Amino acid sequence: MKTFSARPADIEKKWFVVDAQDVVLGRLAVEVAKILRGKHKTTYTPHMDCGDNVIIINAEKVALTGNKLADKKYYWHTGHPGGIKERTAGQILEGRFPERVVSKAIERMVPRGPLGRQQMRNLRVYAGADHQHEAQQPEVLDIASKNIKNKRSQ
Repeated sequence: MKTFSARPADIEKKWFVVDAQDVVLGRLAVEVAKILRGKHKTTYTPHMDCGDNVIIINAEKVALTGNKLADKKYYWHTGHPGGIKERTAGQILEGRFPERVVSKAIERMVPRGPLGRQQMRNLRVYAGADHQHEAQQPEVLDIASKNIKNKRSQ
């Protein structure tokens, strides 16, 4: 038996749309990262971008368990001495770009480096229910129904 290694001509990409309303953030991020990497396919090859395209809608309505809205902090540094800044997950979700909470969670589950950056280009996250990718005819992927723990009612 020979080990299968996908070539660029062998890779076939599909489109999925995921509704993030009331879905737990970490569980959503795990499933989407797996699809972006291509690990759900039998033709998975670690060094190739064989994952699919994912559209996430209603990112502003994602659920966080426990006190994470107030306790989970996102840090960044301005580059100046003493320039460390922080925001809570609740502040970001109520702010101008609430979809960044979802994209950061997924980004941190994808490998760092050129391949991870290429795979993250296959992700589109929208705060509301509208997206402009109807022409790609995306399949609906229902993550909330895969496990009872995936969905939270607030």
